Amino acid sequence: MKKTFSILSISTLLIFSNLTINSCGSREDTVNCFPNNPINVTLNLNLPAYNALNYDGGWIYVNEQQSGTRGLIVVRAGETFKAYDRNAPHICPDANTTLEVKDNISILCPKDNTRWILRTGQPEAGAKTSLPPKTYLFNYDPATKNLNIFY
Repeated sequence: MKKTFSILSISTLLIFSNLTINSCGSREDTVNCFPNNPINVTLNLNLPAYNALNYDGGWIYVNEQQSGTRGLIVVRAGETFKAYDRNAPHICPDANTTLEVKDNISILCPKDNTRWILRTGQPEAGAKTSLPPKTYLFNYDPATKNLNIFY
């Protein structure tokens, strides 16, 4: 009876310890020092500033309030959108880790020249990481052309 109780207690303790470590100590989609800021942006694609998002492959930078610490890169990919954080996902933020769009096809980290495919977020060959840029959820209403990006 004591042996069964001890094994059960140890198993339970290990399970809860593992859950605690995994939920608080690590992030699977970014490095631990990645800023955790609120994202809640609504874009009206009827406005000229956001017109590029009405076309497949169109993209814009978003630097509005509640768009993270360095803003977002928003891309139209067919009938869907991608909203990427401009902080590099694989290294702690500094002055040279703000992601940029290059040649309308890639996202570039200027610190180490890691590149991702703009439409998909997949790392390109030779990337220093397998992590894609941090991506946020969105809702799009085609009737009003309102795109809401949130986290």
